[in-house]
Amino acid sequence: MTRRLLAPLLLGFLAASGAPGDVSAQETTDEGIVTAHAIAMHGEPLYPADFAHFAYVNPDAPKGGTVVLEAEGSYDTFNPFTLKGVPAAGSSLPIETLMTSSGDEAFTEYGLLAETITVPADRSWVEFSLRPEARWHDGVPITAADVVFTFDTLMTKGHPFYRAYYGSVAKAEALDDRRVRFTFVEGENRELPLILGQMPVLPKHYWEGRDFEAPTLEPPLGSGPYKIARFESGRSVIYERVADWWGADLPVNVGRYNWGVVRYEYFRDDTVSFEAFKAGQYDFRRVSQAKEWAIGYDIPPIQDGRMIKELIENEDPTGMQGFAFNTRRDYFQDPRVREAVALAFDFEWANQTLFNGQYTRTESFFSNTELASSGLPEGEELEILERYRGRIPEDVFTTPFELPKTDGSGNNRANLRRAAELLKEAGWVVRNGVLSSEADGRPFKFEILLNSPLFERIVLPFTQNLKKLGIDAAVRTVDTSQYQNRLDAFDFDMVVAGFGQSLSPGNEQRDFWSSAAADIDGSRNIIGIKDPVVDELIELVIAAPTRESLIARTRALDRVLLWSWYVVPNWHIQAYRVAYWNKFGRPEVTQRYGLGMFATWWIDPAREAALAGRQTDDSAN
Repeated sequence: MTRRLLAPLLLGFLAASGAPGDVSAQETTDEGIVTAHAIAMHGEPLYPADFAHFAYVNPDAPKGGTVVLEAEGSYDTFNPFTLKGVPAAGSSLPIETLMTSSGDEAFTEYGLLAETITVPADRSWVEFSLRPEARWHDGVPITAADVVFTFDTLMTKGHPFYRAYYGSVAKAEALDDRRVRFTFVEGENRELPLILGQMPVLPKHYWEGRDFEAPTLEPPLGSGPYKIARFESGRSVIYERVADWWGADLPVNVGRYNWGVVRYEYFRDDTVSFEAFKAGQYDFRRVSQAKEWAIGYDIPPIQDGRMIKELIENEDPTGMQGFAFNTRRDYFQDPRVREAVALAFDFEWANQTLFNGQYTRTESFFSNTELASSGLPEGEELEILERYRGRIPEDVFTTPFELPKTDGSGNNRANLRRAAELLKEAGWVVRNGVLSSEADGRPFKFEILLNSPLFERIVLPFTQNLKKLGIDAAVRTVDTSQYQNRLDAFDFDMVVAGFGQSLSPGNEQRDFWSSAAADIDGSRNIIGIKDPVVDELIELVIAAPTRESLIARTRALDRVLLWSWYVVPNWHIQAYRVAYWNKFGRPEVTQRYGLGMFATWWIDPAREAALAGRQTDDSAN
């Protein structure tokens, strides 16, 4: 079933419960301080204060049953909030956040642990009032002291991401048992109240006396819909729905988290995992390989309806996936060299030969959104970029960014000739078939680090084209743990990296591209970007006062990143490729953003029984 239009059902729903943005419970003081049930980045929340449930859920969905999902590799911790260890799949399920987003708005947060949110007109601070009924799984009330403890712990002992994400918070303080206030440093940062709403809240009485930074296989205390029931270290983990979960009847949770049991089974690699799926060892599979999607499902369960193969369209931002350069390596510091390497990648041949033509080339870090740059800059975007003329590539002003193209035949000579010219300009010459530095004679060689052999069939033709330029590019595939350790320490030359984006970029951009993040192990600035212009553009994005300004500022940042050739862009598809055993029910309305499978689907008892009966009959035959 393809995605149905949201509008008809949503309009009918809102007619019964209030108009979009009708925040009748909102309170505003003479000083412009607003207290409400929700907060939007720009404009007003879609759902009113008295809404019954999100429009894309089934409020009468049955609870119960077991869903079995898959994970690859292994795990060694149930704490997903630190740099150390490999977290178990689903390890954030027991943890609740202050607020939660809806799946049909660009960026709006609704109260979860927090009953209300209070902000002044300039959003220079935010205050959350906790729900009096909110409880940890041991029955202890959740308090403002827990929130402050969490913030302090994440900032001092958590993953480096949090220090960048919450870097503009000056102070966190508990005003009383239920109210917590965050005060911000000077400067525009209108997104900060919302991203603090995304903060997971941890129990102070549990973690005090424990080493937060150390990997742990002791199931931690939480407050969410599930808790760890049992596990087999590194091989499986089982979560059970909390029978007396305090938040079950909140409007943001009605019709969600319907599984009685969630079990993750671990497999060595994707090939083994796929075979296990076809054998019925787990229920649902997101298909990442074009080849698997094209030819892997000509099997009896698909033909007789026991298994469903479906393309589910979405409106998600695709972000950027690409071969990412580590610019800490001296041979990747020259953008001409990076562009030359990019010219050696023949996407059209790969799409036609390896991907069955399923993909579109990604040409923006904010692909598939209005935030993506295109053509030449104009209006506010041009005004912003003019400030940096002479400090950014002149092509930003004169040439629309377009990736090199081929005819798909495998003949990439024109692009390779241009690559050779760029390399010569950058001081590299071919001697006896080896690209070498004119200055010191050292050969140009680097390693592409992978964590799955599945990407080798894509990377190896790329390295063959690089070899035609005299570049020795080796491919090395390592296990998940070693890969993550090397990524965190920036111990690589090139990796396949993804830079996911939202419809409302902001503080997380610091972790992706800022000079400060480049020197923090475990940050997402794996490229090692240290550019004062990029730093300033990030702060402009964060401080954008309107949606229109955010669009212009993000496009300016996008354009500078693209023309700096920090990645060799890969590709995307604007749909979810999924396969699943025919035991599920799902809402008639699909949320606009995100698959929503985990939160909104359910086990259909009749379908599950029918599937079990047919599986039994097949086994008997």
